[in-house]
Amino acid sequence: MEIVVFGAGSIGSLLGALLARVPDHDVTLVGRGPHVSAIRRRGLRVEGIESFTVEPQATTDGTDLAADLVLVTVKAYDTEAAARELRTGEFDAVCSLQNGMGNEETLAGYLDCPVLGGTTSYGAVRTDSGEVVWNGAGEIAVGPWAPRGDDETAATVGAAMTAAGLEVDVVDGAGIRRRLWEKLAVNAAINPTTALARVENGALGDEPGTDLVEPIAREVGATARAEGVTLSDEALVDAVGEVVTATAENESSMYADVQAARRTEIDVINGYVVERAREHGIDVPTNRTLWTLLRAWEAERGLRAIDA
Repeated sequence: MEIVVFGAGSIGSLLGALLARVPDHDVTLVGRGPHVSAIRRRGLRVEGIESFTVEPQATTDGTDLAADLVLVTVKAYDTEAAARELRTGEFDAVCSLQNGMGNEETLAGYLDCPVLGGTTSYGAVRTDSGEVVWNGAGEIAVGPWAPRGDDETAATVGAAMTAAGLEVDVVDGAGIRRRLWEKLAVNAAINPTTALARVENGALGDEPGTDLVEPIAREVGATARAEGVTLSDEALVDAVGEVVTATAENESSMYADVQAARRTEIDVINGYVVERAREHGIDVPTNRTLWTLLRAWEAERGLRAIDA
């Protein structure tokens, strides 16, 4: 299978490297200059859970490409720009493996091919150009977004990932929506709270951390149900607790963004909850407060327009 990984950051580089180990997969990474140059010179080196080097194609130009599958792994605020580049090419399917929600709608609005939603709990950190550390085994869930009933394409994509040794759960259209909302609850509870408090994930496992993350998850649950996705508050609170325990010594991606003075993905996480809740007349004060605080932090540092 010909596969494009659009967004060769940490998770994109790891998944691209794992897929590139399959002889039948022809992988192209789309990334930034230094990383791409290093891959072209000496390949992509993976360390951590396994250590190996692969030699995928690599480019900084995401236009006029053609492939059976595109995995989109850019930051959510770059999704529209990625979609504009990708629409110049030809693809049989595109799958978002990004944080937050709304990415699938954006991709479907630009691309004339099936769009899949996906989640991943694999962990990786880009340590240098041409290098990535694989620091967490996990699972990928993938399912049809548009058309919602395109189970065949989801199965084909799942099989391509499974061939690379990835743990993959192929679900239907309703299933992937439940998975995405569950992941949204986890991200909404962990990311902004750890970023603002400057703590590792484990700090949210006991009081006073649990006093904040539980209402966040419950607000997400109420919004998900209003959107027609069946998820209980208790299930979401439990999901947050499981991730906090499993990643207790980790720093969240949003905490890392704040430390590096980078723009965060707050708009497609807590901001998405706020916007969807507003449409249904639901009050989500904790999510709104976190969204406002992170937007204020970004605006003060010139990372976003004041009114954006």
